[in-house]
Amino acid sequence: MTVQEYAVKLRENVSKVIKGKEDKIDLVIMAMLCGGHVLLEDVPGTGKTVLAKAIAKSIDAKFSRIQFTPDLLPSDITGIHFFNMKEQEFIFREGPIFANILLADEINRATPRTQSALLQCMEEKQASIDNELFDLPAPFLVLATENPVETAGTYPLPEAQLDRFIIKLSLGYSDRDSEMNILDNAKTVHPIEALTPVTDTEELIAMIKAVDEIKVNEAVRGYIADIGIATRTNSNLKLGVSTRGLIALKRMSQARAALRGRDYVTPEDVKIVSPYVCAHRIISRSTVMRDGTDAKIDIVNKLIDDIPVPTENI
Repeated sequence: MTVQEYAVKLRENVSKVIKGKEDKIDLVIMAMLCGGHVLLEDVPGTGKTVLAKAIAKSIDAKFSRIQFTPDLLPSDITGIHFFNMKEQEFIFREGPIFANILLADEINRATPRTQSALLQCMEEKQASIDNELFDLPAPFLVLATENPVETAGTYPLPEAQLDRFIIKLSLGYSDRDSEMNILDNAKTVHPIEALTPVTDTEELIAMIKAVDEIKVNEAVRGYIADIGIATRTNSNLKLGVSTRGLIALKRMSQARAALRGRDYVTPEDVKIVSPYVCAHRIISRSTVMRDGTDAKIDIVNKLIDDIPVPTENI
């Protein structure tokens, strides 16, 4: 099976629940094929949690969900050692972090201390608990959601944690036809309950390896590096895209090429995925624009428009 065929199979299954959002579903699939984590930011009721659950139900894998709240503790995520009176010894009880797919719902409602418990897990696929290092299951993917309009009782994600999400995207409201379709299918039992797995972790790992083999020539690598340098040297930006961000941009470009049935990356692939990879990693000097995702996407698009696109003759 090719990566393109795999993505079509996964997309069609998720589309049974999420209507009219095939482009956003593709972006989440691409992120998964990079072994990366996804941050879904949008107003309530647009399908963020449903999309994350639909992705998880489409894959025969261990799934965990954490409902982030202000009183959530790091040990509630990672797990704890507790003393078993019967056995007279300490036993480790795994937390929800020990899963293939973790839904971190409303992640910005937890305190910074609790949010930081995810940093090592997301980057290194490991967790340090009571001075002991634990490997997380492979693959390990975090699908996080957050509400951008409600600030009461929330804690903004720090830049270090945002940088660990390979992409950040918003679903937005559905168009009229999609809304009518959703209303027609709105029954007592949610359509997601009928969703069944169409793939498993072994197949997903194989697809991740296949994406990693997609060729990225020197000219395209230079184009990616130029995008990073442009964000770091722009006078309107206080923080540009990190090296981790550029690696994420390369991987997402490889995934898009694979979804298009190619074994090589084009500058077009890089340009299409750049806003989703780069926008949440930059900080504008303007305090008004700092938190506006749309404004950041506009900045990234303008920067890219000014960068010469490599051609076959370069």
